[in-house]
Amino acid sequence: MTSIDRSLVFLPGGSTGIGRAAAEQLAARGADVVIFARRREPLEAAAAAIAARAVRPEQRVVWRQCDVADAARVADVLGAAIAEIGPPDLLINCAGRAVPNYFERIDATQLDETLRINLAGTWHAVQTVLPHMRARRRGHIVNVSSLAGLIGVFGYTDYCASKFALIGFSEALRAELRRDGIAVSVLCPPDTDTPGFVTENTTKPAETLAASAGASVLTADAVAAALLDGITRQRFLIIPGREARFAYLMKRFLPGLVTWVMDRQVARSHGGSA
Repeated sequence: MTSIDRSLVFLPGGSTGIGRAAAEQLAARGADVVIFARRREPLEAAAAAIAARAVRPEQRVVWRQCDVADAARVADVLGAAIAEIGPPDLLINCAGRAVPNYFERIDATQLDETLRINLAGTWHAVQTVLPHMRARRRGHIVNVSSLAGLIGVFGYTDYCASKFALIGFSEALRAELRRDGIAVSVLCPPDTDTPGFVTENTTKPAETLAASAGASVLTADAVAAALLDGITRQRFLIIPGREARFAYLMKRFLPGLVTWVMDRQVARSHGGSA
């Protein structure tokens, strides 16, 4: 899609962070917005802030409670929203979570939860919405991965597994849907100042904190602006921020150098030789 003005957008994970920032910016461009999340209070607060950015009297801002990890619940809630409001022109899958820690401290339960929220949650939303986009032969799907879906990060083994998988899923989905006129993009933001990022910092290993100490942290608004620009330009891989794009290019073309730098950062965090 080349224009998002007056489009209908579904945003799982739209109550906080990047999802909420994107929803507010979409509303400011005249889009109708439906946000989904588990908790009622953040949904109500987000919907009020999004509605305040609306530019048309008839513009719709709607919220629905939904746990994306529950396939049946996603089908019911998103299906009901489609029946009531209409099929979305744009689906942005922002729901996700990270609980960084050393690998040996991440048990099977955490791995299962991370995969169900970050990967399966996206899968469920796409499965529910896609038949309606196919029927109209148009639409745009955005899956939110991470820079940690392109570069493995110390302390994020389960998270990286889910976010790397999302990029592979998005590439395969893009190949299948191109002939149907449906675009697919994947957003890979670096560290972003969101409530989730604050929570992550409480469990990060010392090595992870040391490695990210000198990196800039983007605002949710900056990431959302890059996202909307990427959608408008029909980009598949959307990487906000110069530092993040440079890191991705270094990883792609000089992977050995990136590994060496990361190993030195870990060594310094242990007081080793630089």
